[in-house]
Amino acid sequence: MTRFALTLAGLLSLCSSAALAWGNHSFAAYRAFERMPEVANAAPVPVQSLEAFLKAEEKAIEALLKEQEAWASANLEYYPARPAVLAFVANPARSDEARRLAFLMALRVAPNSKLALYVQPDPQIPFNEARALPHSAVNTLPEPADSTHRFAKLALGESVTPLEIVASASDEPDYGLDINLWGDSPSDWGKVYGFGPLSFGNPAVNFATQSPFHMGFFHESRVIYLAAPFLKKTFPLWRVHQYTGLAALAWRSGHPYWGWRFAGLALHYVQDLTQPYHASVSPGDGTLKLIGTNLLAMAGMPRMKNELVVLLSNRHLALEKYQRQLLRHAALTKQSTAIEEALRNGQRDASYPAWSERYTRDVVAREAHDYGVELSDTLMATLPPRFVSDPAFDFGVKEAQIDILAELGKQDPTQRAQLDAAIAKLLGHFGAHSRNVLRGALQAGGLRP
Repeated sequence: MTRFALTLAGLLSLCSSAALAWGNHSFAAYRAFERMPEVANAAPVPVQSLEAFLKAEEKAIEALLKEQEAWASANLEYYPARPAVLAFVANPARSDEARRLAFLMALRVAPNSKLALYVQPDPQIPFNEARALPHSAVNTLPEPADSTHRFAKLALGESVTPLEIVASASDEPDYGLDINLWGDSPSDWGKVYGFGPLSFGNPAVNFATQSPFHMGFFHESRVIYLAAPFLKKTFPLWRVHQYTGLAALAWRSGHPYWGWRFAGLALHYVQDLTQPYHASVSPGDGTLKLIGTNLLAMAGMPRMKNELVVLLSNRHLALEKYQRQLLRHAALTKQSTAIEEALRNGQRDASYPAWSERYTRDVVAREAHDYGVELSDTLMATLPPRFVSDPAFDFGVKEAQIDILAELGKQDPTQRAQLDAAIAKLLGHFGAHSRNVLRGALQAGGLRP
């Protein structure tokens, strides 16, 4: 690896610790789908265990995962072939537990993933404490100090709405599914999955290990790719293909709960790529600045690089926390602001191409990448300077104690209006792309409005 690549890898190793694009995806997903007829008018479906779905459709799943492996090898640059020993092979004689493990390892996700039977209820609805599930029943990762997640248990056979399923599942890939999958990860499964060393990030930081599955740097300059080809070793497109295929299979074969659940999992990766900080190495900074930063670091003057790392992380985290607080506050107070309306606005959906295998890369990630400069300028002009312009301030360390809504209440209302307009624009993208991808998955599953 060249010295330029090493410096860029160092930049990403710290920036990718902010691997959550939208915090709690379910907040935005409820608003994005609550007026979409295909979801809002869909009848409730019975809850089914993963084991029951796998047992009933074992042969079909074997064929699908084989096809998906061939697709990935043919279509994804830097895709490492799945080791043959991990292929999912139908075996009706094995136990449910063994079949589940074989399925998860064939997908190359963390085999300790919970995939519990739960929903994350709409925050507009009062939470029923009698149905509460602990964080550890759903998520393999530690609960953050300022967590906004509330989980409610589901019973087998219970009826649940597709809106609840898909909105809840859209947040689920952040619950440990893509953690420690690399050869240098501190896990047993990383040693056998065949991904090689972590393409960027710190293998000792759990969230950083999921970053190459939740970020996609598809539209950087040719110079950057020549210097740092590892940037192309990212796999959100693969996850979208895997889960949309499983959703379609589940719907076609009469397992609607898992159709909606897998669709929600797929949507997570698309939604992540609507976030400019997941679709660009350094939003707001051009190739020349990155090269200049690198040259100074190579010459023994790393201050500019170190400061850029902190500033990128701070802006990403501040943006994410503010939009999460906005959505949660509006839901709890049952308000409908321009941001909620942007999420619901289905009129913009048709302005984009119809869903295809290239949509996530060529439409979603391109739009987010191109919006990076404008977003960065807006954040620096509207958020308190210490959050976005002071490299001596680490937002991640102090995030749990920061109330951005309160902080912005002290600012000029015009500045906050400008920031809210930028977030409405971004979440308008989130809503439209989520609906377009879901329509494509529903069509592949044989479901019509």
